[in-house]
Amino acid sequence: MTHRSGFACFVGRPNAGKSTLTNALVGSKVAITSSKPQTTRHAIRGIVHREDAQLVIVDTPGLHRPRTLLGQRLNDIVHSTWSEVDVVGFCVPANEKIGPGDRFIAAELRKIAKRTPVIGIVTKTDLVGRQQVADQLLALQEVLDFADLIPVSAPADFQVKDLEDLLVARLPEGPQLYPDGDLTDEPEQTLVAELIREAALEGVRDELPHSIAVTVEEMLPHEGRDDMVDVHAFLYVERPSQKGIILGHKGERLRTVGSEARRHIEALLGTKVYLDLHVKVAKDWQRDPKQLRRLGF
Repeated sequence: MTHRSGFACFVGRPNAGKSTLTNALVGSKVAITSSKPQTTRHAIRGIVHREDAQLVIVDTPGLHRPRTLLGQRLNDIVHSTWSEVDVVGFCVPANEKIGPGDRFIAAELRKIAKRTPVIGIVTKTDLVGRQQVADQLLALQEVLDFADLIPVSAPADFQVKDLEDLLVARLPEGPQLYPDGDLTDEPEQTLVAELIREAALEGVRDELPHSIAVTVEEMLPHEGRDDMVDVHAFLYVERPSQKGIILGHKGERLRTVGSEARRHIEALLGTKVYLDLHVKVAKDWQRDPKQLRRLGF
């Protein structure tokens, strides 16, 4: 039996369902998902293990026209990822018309489509009727010359396995790249920071998504207990007024964020967690190269 192994990535404008699809394929929560666009900042990889293949999924930030230095860095991550993978999945949601953002990405993809197969994926098919899915597939076909086209729905588990087969078929023959049972090669601290940021993003007003960064200062075994880990983390915002939004009335909002994040971190680490969370103001960090570096961008 031949064994294939290699890398795939999903691209698409923000909120096109890329992270949800990654999680559905990997079968575990590796990429953060949020109703806020632009939440993925690192190329997080999820690993799909099969008898005949190992598919490593690189989840990229949504590509967009950058307005800040952070935006530019995010776009650079996308371009460097595209040049290194074996197959690209271009995600377009079934419930939104194909717009300038999608065409902008298609134009960028055209530059690599000769070397790297691009599969067109219509996501979120559970939100619309059959006819609309068919119309969207036809519309997508006009945008780029795809190696394949497929409609999927991660929540409804519709054609996720078929998509996996399409991606695997495009991988080169090769040995396993990661040990069995590994789901991601991101360091645990990065994933923990992402889970805290995801919890902080839920339910915060629209002006905040980009203004939140999280650093995990340390993760240590809890003194006197071997079934518990202490996580000390800082949540950074850009302005004092935003600090108030995150803290909420008498710190209530931050407590909710903490307990929500703790639940996910415990599931990730498989152990009880004591989460120590503090909010700090890092003025205009998105535009400051020094601060961007310090916060891991």
